This record gives sequence, C-alpha cells and structure tokens, in this order.
Amino acid sequence: MFSKSKINEPGSKTSDEAKPAAPAGAPAAPASTGDYKASAPKAKPPASTLSSDLHITGNLKTTGDIQVEGTVEGDIRAHLLTIGETATIKGEVTADDVVINGRIVGRVRGLKVRLTSTARVEGDIIHKTIAIESGAHFEGSVQRQDDPLNPGGAGKAQGANPATAKVST
Repeated sequence: MFSKSKINEPGSKTSDEAKPAAPAGAPAAPASTGDYKASAPKAKPPASTLSSDLHITGNLKTTGDIQVEGTVEGDIRAHLLTIGETATIKGEVTADDVVINGRIVGRVRGLKVRLTSTARVEGDIIHKTIAIESGAHFEGSVQRQDDPLNPGGAGKAQGANPATAKVST
C-alpha cells in the first residue's frame, strides 16, 4: 500500500499524463490503423480474367489488372497484364508490368516485360526492364526507354539503334 501510494504520487502525475497520452495514443494508433484500413478498400480489385473460350474483337483499357486466357484482336492497356499460355493477342499491348506466357502478334510496351519459357512474341518490345526465359520465342526488336508507356517517346528514341533479334531458345 505504501509503495502503491509512492508509485501513485509520482506516478499519479505521470499516470495522469500517461492516461491522457494513452487514450490519445490509443485513438492515434487505431486512427493510423484505420488509415491503413481505409487504404485497403481503395486497393485495386482482383485481376479481370478473360477465359480461354472468350474471343474479343476490340480494344481493352483499364487501370486495373487483366489476365487473358482467350483471344483478343485489338489493343490492350492495363496496369498488370498477364497473357496466359492459351492466349493469343493480335494488337499492341501496353502495361506497367507485362508477363507473357502465350502468344502476342504486335508491339509490347511495358516498364517491366517478362517472357516466360512458353512465350511467343512477334513484334517489337519497348521496355524499361526485360527478362526472357530460356525456351521463349521472340522475333522483333528490343528497345530500352526510360518511359516506354509514352508513345511520343518512341519517336524520339527511333533515332537510336534498337536491337533486332530473332530468339528461339
């Protein structure tokens, strides 16, 4: 009891200060957690999937993610674009991240472009970073740009010598 009062006396000021600080800190922590929770609903929805039996003629444009398993005859613009093994794209593909497992006939523009071992690309690739796995088939030119998503930048970079390749590993 005596030790309690000593703890309470010096601690009473501290605990009074700590108690308001704790409730103030406690709402602050949930508020920041709430901020994170508030950010969670703003997160992008799951990728839209175009199934293997779907054939689309026309352009696709989204700020979200797309996974294509079917056939698209037209241009595609997305944040993350995944081309499945059964997919065929005939048109220009533009995305921040492009993962190619299937077939593309046309230009590919992306900050990060990845051709997996099952990829088949017939067309030019304009990229910031690229990865080509062994087994991928690629016929076209490869050109690095700092801003590959901007088609206006391509005109400026065409003066440069793009690498032309026919790769079949």
